[in-house]
Amino acid sequence: MKKVIVFLEKMVEDSEFQYPYLRLKEEGFDVVSVAPEKKVYQGKGGQSFMPDKSFAEVKDEVFDAVIIPGGYAPDMWRRDAGIVGFVKKHDAAGKLIASICHGPWLMISAGIVKGRNVTGFMAIKDDLLNAGAIYEGKDWVEDGNLLTSTNPKTMLPMMKRLVERLKE
Repeated sequence: MKKVIVFLEKMVEDSEFQYPYLRLKEEGFDVVSVAPEKKVYQGKGGQSFMPDKSFAEVKDEVFDAVIIPGGYAPDMWRRDAGIVGFVKKHDAAGKLIASICHGPWLMISAGIVKGRNVTGFMAIKDDLLNAGAIYEGKDWVEDGNLLTSTNPKTMLPMMKRLVERLKE
């Protein structure tokens, strides 16, 4: 069974956490939500979420896919060297990384966007370009193991493609 990690932190965009988590569980994948600590986190929209595990519990595991939701949470994850290294390690291993909205901020800090075709929320376009990414203004973009989308609405077709890739 394919293993998927979905990151969680305070001020995550609620739907960008919830939809991938539930959609991938519905498909039968082994999905785990992970946050820096095992405590309740409040999303940007006001919903409360309890992660399945703390990052310390999974930091040495290898997952088939890494989901990076948006909101303001990526600004917190990118400050955590362990999480940054985790994303970098999974990219180097060719594991799928799906990032939504502001999620590419974490990808920038992991140094995995240079020379890659990506998208993200328009406010981080300059950040992506400055990191050497090839920014495409499309709703969602696939480049090898990276899948990126601009917002909650555009994550739907990206998630459909992620499910297809996980079933390969």
